[in-house]
Amino acid sequence: MSILFYRRYCIVEIIVAKRIKELMKDEGLNQSKLAEKIGLKQNTISAWLLEKKEPSIKSLWLLADYFDVDIDYLVGRKNY
Repeated sequence: MSILFYRRYCIVEIIVAKRIKELMKDEGLNQSKLAEKIGLKQNTISAWLLEKKEPSIKSLWLLADYFDVDIDYLVGRKNY
């Protein structure tokens, strides 16, 4: 893995976690409630927020649909 790719990968991971946290705050959701609403486990949400894992494409779709945002927004390719 090149250093440039690794840096971009890490930045995307951080942006996804930051965006999910912001959206959760705006909606007044905790990890358990978000997990319940999108049909995932709370520990999955926790791993994303702690930047231990990144959401799969399916999870990004679920998040984007629930929060009514683009996947590009979640991964930092677009701002609102």
